[in-house]
Amino acid sequence: MLNPELQRIQKMLQSFLNTIQGTIYLTYLVLDGHFGNHPAFHMVRQCQLHLISKLRYDAALCFPYSGLSPKHGPRPRLGKQVDVRNILAEYLKQSKVEDGFETRTYQMQLLHNDFPDPLNVVILLRTNLVTGAWANVILFSSDLELPYDQLIDFYSL
Repeated sequence: MLNPELQRIQKMLQSFLNTIQGTIYLTYLVLDGHFGNHPAFHMVRQCQLHLISKLRYDAALCFPYSGLSPKHGPRPRLGKQVDVRNILAEYLKQSKVEDGFETRTYQMQLLHNDFPDPLNVVILLRTNLVTGAWANVILFSSDLELPYDQLIDFYSL
């Protein structure tokens, strides 16, 4: 069940999609971080669009479980939690240094306990090379095939 805010947005979105039907084909809906949650994800997917949004910087993202199946009970869904400061190099898509800051861009499919489906996650980790201070931004999409650079570009619009 969607809250009144999401119901209002979904009604406007469906009206807009009906208006442009047959002339413009939309694939993505970009919403700010306020809508980086499962109810908004569900609302957008009901409209046959993919969501692009932002999660909290400290979102509890996990890799899919890859261990042995337990003898009893269901197979766990969530594996090891992501540590944004120690992401494996295999997920690194881009690294650049400018004006004393290093920005690393990672992309991977991750799980979040609040979302039933995997998410296409892009993590931007920026480190001050002098002080060691760091900050991160976590963007995501329901489109698991969307490349990291397009996801960043779309969210930046």
